[in-house]
Amino acid sequence: MYLIRSLDEVRCLSRQARGQGRSLGLVPTMGALHEGHLSLVAKARSECRSVVVSIFVNPTQFGPREDLGRYPRDLERDLGLLAPFQIDAVFAPDAAAMYPSGFDTFVDPGAVSQPLEGALRPGHFRGVATVVLKLLNLVDPSTAYFGQKDFQQAMVIHRLIEDFNLDVRLALCPIVREPDGLAMSSRNAYLSAEERIMSLGLSHALRRAETVFCHGETRTEAVVEEMKRVIAAEPCLQLDYAVVADPQTLAPPPVVTAGAVALIAARVGSTRLLDNLILAPPGTNDEDRLHLVENRNSKLGTGPTALA
Repeated sequence: MYLIRSLDEVRCLSRQARGQGRSLGLVPTMGALHEGHLSLVAKARSECRSVVVSIFVNPTQFGPREDLGRYPRDLERDLGLLAPFQIDAVFAPDAAAMYPSGFDTFVDPGAVSQPLEGALRPGHFRGVATVVLKLLNLVDPSTAYFGQKDFQQAMVIHRLIEDFNLDVRLALCPIVREPDGLAMSSRNAYLSAEERIMSLGLSHALRRAETVFCHGETRTEAVVEEMKRVIAAEPCLQLDYAVVADPQTLAPPPVVTAGAVALIAARVGSTRLLDNLILAPPGTNDEDRLHLVENRNSKLGTGPTALA
């Protein structure tokens, strides 16, 4: 496993892999790796002959009062976690390489980036879309692997790939959770023991949404109200939003049907957490939930840019 810092060197590795006819997978991360990230690496390793993991804390997706300065960074630890997977390389450029002096071109994502995180974090998806486009151009993977936990981000990237006719498949992989249901996140490291318990309100609210849906409630407002009721019962949680959305547009659906996505964001102390759940009948596994999302749009599940 090579540690690559240079943009030219990662291009060289990509051209070599492509020239030899090897499939190449990219797992973009900001480091502080956990089992959620490693599940993406394992999926990439199982599908591709060559795999590159990028580790880059992207400054352009952080707002002026967000946690860029304290975002957890431990490259040595991350390299140790990746070693057993026998990937080809870790691409860990510095900010000056990715955004050299005079850099002045950004991607302006469209409608799917506007609600939810887009409304609360102006400019966030502009930074995400720009850095992802740069990584896709530099590494030129056949498949790029993203986690469902950042669902809106994945939809923004899907739209980016479609609109720019990029020759890459977007593989969306299920959320990895702690045994008690908390979605794994690098920001979980910020939580105190007490906050860690409080944070379970997010996953409890999502499960409540699915419970009432499975019992026949299809009114969007009623399902959302049940989520909010769960959050309100924990006074230390500060809700940013709780919604049920169409998985492609993120607009509220007229009625809730299988494949709609319940999304939630809340603050626990100074830590902001996200979670989501694809609503489905009882017994539906995580992979089949993702297939429900694919089936909501005929462009998903087929062709080079399909979710998988």
